Amino acid sequence: MSDDRCEPSDGDTAAAGTHTAAGNGADGTREDGGPSLPAPAPEPAAGVAPRPAEPLVLEHRVLKSLLGAWALAACAPEETAAVEEHLGDCGACADEALRLRDAVGLLQRPESLDLDPGLRTRVLESCLERRPPRIPVPDWAAAYDAETARLDALLQDFGDTEWHAPVRLRWYEDDEATTRRTTVAGVIAHLLTVDGLVAVALGLDDPLGGLSAERPTPSARTEAYWSAAHSPPTRSVRAPWRAQTHDLVRTVSFTGSRAGRMAVPYGDFELPLHDAMLDRAFECWVHAEDIAEAVDYPYDPPTGRHLHRMVDLAARMLPSVLEARRRSGPDAPGGRRLVAAGAPGRSLRLEIEGSGGGEWLIPLDSPAARGSAEHEVAHIALDGSEFCRLAAGHVPPREAAAGQVGDKEAISEVLLAAASLSRM
Repeated sequence: MSDDRCEPSDGDTAAAGTHTAAGNGADGTREDGGPSLPAPAPEPAAGVAPRPAEPLVLEHRVLKSLLGAWALAACAPEETAAVEEHLGDCGACADEALRLRDAVGLLQRPESLDLDPGLRTRVLESCLERRPPRIPVPDWAAAYDAETARLDALLQDFGDTEWHAPVRLRWYEDDEATTRRTTVAGVIAHLLTVDGLVAVALGLDDPLGGLSAERPTPSARTEAYWSAAHSPPTRSVRAPWRAQTHDLVRTVSFTGSRAGRMAVPYGDFELPLHDAMLDRAFECWVHAEDIAEAVDYPYDPPTGRHLHRMVDLAARMLPSVLEARRRSGPDAPGGRRLVAAGAPGRSLRLEIEGSGGGEWLIPLDSPAARGSAEHEVAHIALDGSEFCRLAAGHVPPREAAAGQVGDKEAISEVLLAAASLSRM
């Protein structure tokens, strides 16, 4: 029996293959009676790129009308391509486009490259909600922790030129504006030595080492440090300042209940440790602004919560400052009378607006008196940052208050007292 096999021809094979793959008969219908399937689109030949989309063609008047939107980056991609191609050929439109771009630049306020000052606090709070620290930073030290971190972030990219940029420190002394010239590095040296007052109170090393100051005041310590240096401070001062800020935050976190009994001497006065840390946070922010101004860089105020604490510290210190000023010479506001400790007396209402705002009743006749709305004789209103700059000696007292009503003499005395809180 013969084994004859019918081998399909090449044409039959191709037809069979097509029939099998498409499932359609010769007339395009499926063998099973179902609807026919569309034939696949032909693929482009190998090595041939797809044809690009046709460019948008617009009239000159249309392209000119799009220049404003182009300057604001508000055009569609096709319109942007058409405008930019046209600008290469039309000098009049190119000049107009340049003017519009410059105008757009003037409309945009300069933005700081720094992170939002509140971002660090929010990130830490989010992290601590998930895993609370074994030994948290006390709430009264949080402002110092935040402000030193912000200043350190500003300094980290400074080159030698920025470190030697001139800075003019400003404060009020005997009701007169006073200044002292130094550099960015000199400001950090100043913060290092004055923060050293807190370090010594906590039992840490004194950054002055064996140097001695005539009195342990902030200005005397700073002058002693500057005078002992063989050359002006350089960027090398950042490392000891940064290490000291970390040591202070770490140490106060361990003080616990003992912190309430500790005091930090400032030479002419002393502050409880809680207030001293807030004072150091305030000065760190003020001098960070001095540094940022010297290098022409924007710098934001502290968060509202920290700013409120700084304002509160200054408001609580004002009655004692008023009393000290009266004893040293300036007369008291008219009508002053002795008030028993804890009793209500004549008061000035200090209203702070904006971030960190609030209201404080400042007793005028005695630091032991109690502020009283019934005995209010004057009312002044200031922005929170503006009040802090007044207390830092950066704003003339007579130009500080946004609004004032009542006893003019009492208002002037309180504004001058606020400015006298400042020091180098």
